[in-house]
This record gives sequence, C-alpha cells and structure tokens, in this order.
Amino acid sequence: MGGSVRPRPLAGIGAACAAAAVALSAYAVHGAEGEAQMRLQTAAMYAFGHGVALAVLATTVSRRTGRLALAILLLGMLLFCGSLAGNALLGWPTAAAPFGGVLLIAGWLLLAIDFLRR
Repeated sequence: MGGSVRPRPLAGIGAACAAAAVALSAYAVHGAEGEAQMRLQTAAMYAFGHGVALAVLATTVSRRTGRLALAILLLGMLLFCGSLAGNALLGWPTAAAPFGGVLLIAGWLLLAIDFLRR
C-alpha cells in the first residue's frame, strides 16, 4: 500500500479519539459548568463522531485520495476539538477552531470525491 498514511494506525488513532471523547464528555458533565461545559461537550461530540469514522473508514479506503481525506479529517478534528477543549480547560484561545472546521469540511468533501470515483 503506497502513501504515508497507513490504515491500521489511523484506525487505532480514531478509536483512541472516540475513547478520549467519552472521557471528555464525562468530565464536561461532572466537572465543568457554563460555557466550558458547552465547549467540552461540542469537542467530545465531534471527536467521537470523527474518531469512529476514522476507525471504520481507515480500513476501507485504498487510494491515496481517500487516505489523504482521512488524514485531513484527523488534523481538522485535532485542531477543532483541541481548540475548544484547550479553551475550556486551559483558557487557550479558540483561534484554531475555524481552521479545523474548514479542514473537516474539506476532508469529508475529498472523501466523497474518492468514493464517487470508485
């Protein structure tokens, strides 16, 4: 399999992101309030959904375009969710969230193109 994005590690990373999302959601419910709770729940929701998608889809894509799309999804998820969680937990700015969101959209569109070209 060519390309630098390998399916098994990407699937494992996706599963780990889903697990982290469950923990983040639990912390949001039991340890956060107000705006922080909302940001953590949003981050958890996106991390869980995209983590599961990566875990499942990483083993199904075979072309470079599909693997690139999944790598873009992972980067977008890390930037978007990390920015929201970093803000809620550490007071970091959320400046990376919009860029992460754009990458999520781009990753899904590239994946759609890859699937439609099959």
